[in-house]
Amino acid sequence: MKEFYIDSDGVQIHAKLDIPDGVTNSPLCILIHGFTGHMEEDHLIAAQRAMNDAGISVLRAEMYGHGKSGGQFKDHTLFKWVTNALSVVKYAKSLDFVTDLYMCGHSQGGLLTMLIGGMCPDDFKAILPLSPAWMIPEITRNGEVLGQQFDPEHIPEKIMFGDRELSGDYIRTAQLLHVEDAIAKFRKKVLIVHGDEDHTVPYSYAQKAAALYADAKLVTVHGGDHCFVGKAGEMAAAVKAFFEEIYHT
Repeated sequence: MKEFYIDSDGVQIHAKLDIPDGVTNSPLCILIHGFTGHMEEDHLIAAQRAMNDAGISVLRAEMYGHGKSGGQFKDHTLFKWVTNALSVVKYAKSLDFVTDLYMCGHSQGGLLTMLIGGMCPDDFKAILPLSPAWMIPEITRNGEVLGQQFDPEHIPEKIMFGDRELSGDYIRTAQLLHVEDAIAKFRKKVLIVHGDEDHTVPYSYAQKAAALYADAKLVTVHGGDHCFVGKAGEMAAAVKAFFEEIYHT
């Protein structure tokens, strides 16, 4: 494992690169956490290990205001995450051992994966959104985020949830994103893994995404919640099987 930072317009993005033992050249998957998350969460580690077991190198990265990366959580927006992700993609493309490139993200990282897939369809062989929270732009346009209600035409300067603060800029930027446009631009393989007892991102959004993509497979983790607690092995098995089908059949 190699640990380092990637510069993204002056913001330092914390990253770790895990290459399977004995591998010289390999595919690589960029792996991104979700809202309030970080790269060491159990479900992220389960996905990373599954990919390594399938012979895939993994580049984990923490976005603005999360983990050990630069910026404050309260100031993060999806626009900043997109800028960060594009910097990580650029770094990954510079690695001379990489044969194919993939992107995988959980929750808000799954939304990010869908956006970046649509922005850079030529760069990825496939994308893997896990419990993707792609309803965020829609609900912010309807005046809701994190269970808080607001006037969508008059956005507050900040939103509080528990003891955390989120800038109104998060809402302003989210309202302008239309994920369906990104979905329409990505016509390669997509693996969506989602628990059918996810109370954070309704399972119906996974079904809708799978129907909209040109070539998507939806794996349902029965009884799985948003972070696959107690079910991470099933999620990881689906990820591993996806890569083994591509490279060993």
